[in-house]
Amino acid sequence: MAMTADVTRRRFMGSAAAALAAIGLKPDSKVWAQPGRAPTFPMSRDDEYDSLIKLASNENPWGPSEAMMEAMNSAWKYSNRYGYPDGNVREVIAEHHGVRPENILLHAGSAETLRVAGLTFLGHDEKVVGVEPTFTTVYQAASGIDADVVALPLNDDATQNIDEMIRVTRRNYRDVGMVYLCNPNNPTGITVSSHDVQKLLDGIPEDIPVLIDEAYHHFIMDPSYATAVPYVKEGRKVLVTRTFSKIYGMAGMRLGYGIAPRDMISDMRRYTTGTVNALAKWGGVAALADTETEHWVRDETIRVREETREALIEMGFKVLPSDTNFFMVHTGRMASEVRGEFRRRNIAVGRDFPPMLDYLRVSISTEEDMDKFMEAWQEIFPDGMTADAGTRGN
Repeated sequence: MAMTADVTRRRFMGSAAAALAAIGLKPDSKVWAQPGRAPTFPMSRDDEYDSLIKLASNENPWGPSEAMMEAMNSAWKYSNRYGYPDGNVREVIAEHHGVRPENILLHAGSAETLRVAGLTFLGHDEKVVGVEPTFTTVYQAASGIDADVVALPLNDDATQNIDEMIRVTRRNYRDVGMVYLCNPNNPTGITVSSHDVQKLLDGIPEDIPVLIDEAYHHFIMDPSYATAVPYVKEGRKVLVTRTFSKIYGMAGMRLGYGIAPRDMISDMRRYTTGTVNALAKWGGVAALADTETEHWVRDETIRVREETREALIEMGFKVLPSDTNFFMVHTGRMASEVRGEFRRRNIAVGRDFPPMLDYLRVSISTEEDMDKFMEAWQEIFPDGMTADAGTRGN
């Protein structure tokens, strides 16, 4: 795995920009995609987009459940109203987690919660400590207010270096405004154990906010994992974020939230615009009640993911373990080249995640879509992972 051993400090513009500069491209080039945002696919007709096999943005290919659709459709009658009934969505989410409504802050997707956290807890020249690669919305928020990003490299096995996060945070204590942990990490899909989360929280000064992004919580099967919500109940300075975009299929509807102690929620509320719509709120309430569909999506996603991973491993490719609805595979050459080959076959796969430029992130879709992915993979790599390709990036 091609990773630097040095800590990265910068006004974050996204290390993808640095990678592009190294090969002679500017960030405004057509190949540029802003880190942390889902890619867009400019097309002239709806049917072109509909026919595209979408394995790029970690979406739920089955969409909202029937119960969710029924609830959202019934909420259209509120589309012309302010102050409408919202199904008590905040109270329902709070009860789901065993906290009080004052511990919940709703946003249009959890990425908005991450952005608001950055604006709330980071000041000019303060630092956010995290890893690279990871989901970068917090880093982008830091850039916008002239805060610094201390981005630590992953370990050789693509896990997050918790001991180094503790060391760097303590060393920079007076300047650290927040610590960010994506668990499981996006783009690697690898989980941080409950032991290591506790080690992190106990190892840094207790007054430093810790943001733990649990967007992929519902797919985790690793027994060493546990949600960080109990730390919120203890009153620790912890913010946990969740989303309805993944397991519940609401990526286009936008509903996410933060769970934190009351004082943290109050501080964040100043930067919150209240952009969640009526349909999303009612859909979220129905989603939490429809555990049967939630479990089906989880089980089907994991089944298809593991079948695809095993097929790639049998062909000689290194595939990282995953507790999410995506995985990363070592391509043995620049992933951008491979992505182009897939695009020519009407398949969209994940963007670059520097410094892991020879790894491709692949989202899980239906069994039919993943079969087409494997057919394309075999065309692109007819000889599997060759000895020459397998030596690069490790």
